[in-house]
Amino acid sequence: MACSFLKLARKRRSIRRFKNKPIVLTQIKNVLEAGRFAPSGLNNQPWRFLLLSGSEKNSIARFTKCSAIIKNADKVILVFLDQKISYNEEKDLMAIGACIQNMLLAATAQKIGSCWLGEILNRRAALQKFLKIPAYLRFEAVVALGDPAQKLTKGQRKPLNKLFVKK
Repeated sequence: MACSFLKLARKRRSIRRFKNKPIVLTQIKNVLEAGRFAPSGLNNQPWRFLLLSGSEKNSIARFTKCSAIIKNADKVILVFLDQKISYNEEKDLMAIGACIQNMLLAATAQKIGSCWLGEILNRRAALQKFLKIPAYLRFEAVVALGDPAQKLTKGQRKPLNKLFVKK
């Protein structure tokens, strides 16, 4: 395994504070491309994206306790599950998780801060109604993106030997 990938994976952090500096559109495209190339069962690629910035982005902040992160980010990517093409919900949700992880790693590789927000799912129905998103596209997550305004801390992980299942 390439050491550079492990370094990238170890470097990734959830960034919750951003500078007031726009992200270049080509960098956003790279993040979305990385998500697009995530694995999915039967290669059904069940993810769909909605990119928001400015007042549109700020208007969704009221749907989460993490509103400051959304307001402070330059852009957010909303990720949806396309239920019209879903063949197995559990597998498709795992694929969306892989898609989001790819996006987070692509952001990190470009020195863009990112944060995967899930608490907003508590208001999924209200958010979908507000955005007038068709019911077959089920909202699954927000990825906030921006120029990091916080110092990266060292990640804390359990030792590998503590993660094995014992028989």
